Amino acid sequence: MKFLGKLLLVVVIALLVAVIACYFLLQTRWGATQVSKWVNDNSDYHLTFEAIDHRFSSPSHILLKSVNFGRKGKPATLVAKTVDIGLSSRQLTDPLHADTILLQDGTLNLSPAAAPLPFQADRLQLSNMAFNSPTTGWDLSAQRVTGGVAPWQPVAGSVLGSKAQIQMSAGSLTLNGVPASNVLIQGSIDKDVVTLTTIGADMARGSLTGDAQRAADGSWVVNNLRLNDIRLQSDKSLLDFFNPLTTLPSLQIGRVEVTDARLQGPGWAVTDLDLSLRNLTLTNGDWKSEDGKLSMNASEFIYGSLHLFDPILNANFSPQGIALQQFTSRWENGMVRTSGNWYRAGHALVLDDTAFAGLEYTLPENWKQLWMEDLPTWLNTVTLKKFSASRNLVIDIDPAFPWQLTALDGYGDNLQLVRERKWGVWGGTAKLNAAAATFNRVDVRRPSLALNANSNVVTISELSAFTGQGLLEAKAVVAQTPDRSVNLSLNGRGVPVNVLQEWGWPALPISGDGNLQLTASGSVRADAPLKPSVNAELSAINVQKQQIKQNMHGGVVSGGVVAPPAEPTSTPSPQPTP
Repeated sequence: MKFLGKLLLVVVIALLVAVIACYFLLQTRWGATQVSKWVNDNSDYHLTFEAIDHRFSSPSHILLKSVNFGRKGKPATLVAKTVDIGLSSRQLTDPLHADTILLQDGTLNLSPAAAPLPFQADRLQLSNMAFNSPTTGWDLSAQRVTGGVAPWQPVAGSVLGSKAQIQMSAGSLTLNGVPASNVLIQGSIDKDVVTLTTIGADMARGSLTGDAQRAADGSWVVNNLRLNDIRLQSDKSLLDFFNPLTTLPSLQIGRVEVTDARLQGPGWAVTDLDLSLRNLTLTNGDWKSEDGKLSMNASEFIYGSLHLFDPILNANFSPQGIALQQFTSRWENGMVRTSGNWYRAGHALVLDDTAFAGLEYTLPENWKQLWMEDLPTWLNTVTLKKFSASRNLVIDIDPAFPWQLTALDGYGDNLQLVRERKWGVWGGTAKLNAAAATFNRVDVRRPSLALNANSNVVTISELSAFTGQGLLEAKAVVAQTPDRSVNLSLNGRGVPVNVLQEWGWPALPISGDGNLQLTASGSVRADAPLKPSVNAELSAINVQKQQIKQNMHGGVVSGGVVAPPAEPTSTPSPQPTP
């Protein structure tokens, strides 16, 4: 019995010596190499580390130094200066489930291809780590990350697991190309649903706070989002800047507040923007809302050639459409104001009251092409219930036929300017007049126009202007058909007989002031020049009693023999200059 006791004691001592020897050997570089080699030879993972450190002051913790870990043939999932593994009694039944795992001073790459991992922990903690997830749909890169995930149970396709609480902070972060600093995120993961109860960050020299939720299908619910003092410069156009919002399956906005923001990109900019948006859902390139509201104002807004100062917009959203409560802005050294409704049924924009005052507006060089282009599908018709203009200057710099209207005033009722997505004057009445005008280098005074339009014709019941010492008066009818046939009747009294030369009629062989009478018809087609379609007859007589008649067929003038009147006639009386 004594022999067996001594033998047992020797075995125990030998085992103890072996354990102690292994304990110290594992904490050497040779031991670390052997453990790494065993993992590499017996698993689908590669692992390297310099040493294992264990201290009796923290007996439940094992420290790995200079760790590199990941799947074979893939970039490393983890590179860390130290990995602190906290053990517990659970290792007796589940050796690969740790109490805590602390990653320090390294990089963690969250690639779906890396999961699942062979180990788990009640809590994964990060300290001064870099964080990357370039292949997850969230192009994320973060530095100086500190935080934790509890529990940490990585599954296929998700390194962070299917159900966990998350709390992290980062010194700097870039998400889908947008940089931020001093980031704080708190939330949870429940399968494919990500809930962010707290989001805070400094970005673009401003700050962002809010909370949101991402559903399994990739749609988002933003309960609250506040942006303060943002100063953002983008390399994207305005449409491309907001395009990511349209690619989401759905974006439900509870409340978004923007204060004192400045945004800029190629061809667009907005300064001192204040915006409040509530209860709006964007989905499948469209929107819906039960009781949405939008209020915004800015110091300046630029989009291409459009340049607005102090724009103010207030609108309400409903299932029926958008109620535009107010839109006012300084534009082209003047002011524009309107209100009205956009109706979802029919995609119709009806403006109750529209006013332009004091504008100094030069038409774009391609305004004729823009006039012929179809508008977007959401803008099928545009109607101005009431229209007014006051003291406006309008200029067209087209070298083929430049013109200018000075001190333009006017008013209109029920003007339909768009029908079936095409610009025109499709209905309503309008009266326009100006103090002076120039049409292709011909100066006129007090030009005036009155029209009435319906679905069949545009009737110009008054078209008049003073030129020289006399008066031009005309009437016209324009058909609302694709060929835009026009019938015109013009009379001139005491006007220069060659006043029509700059407007397309060849020079007459007589000169001076006189009387004119012109009847013409033609076709103002979008895809063909006007002159070849014109058929007209012109009669003129000057103060020397010389008279002439000419005809135009297909744009070619015939006739033109100068003849005295058959009987003496009185000299045309010049009209008084207004």
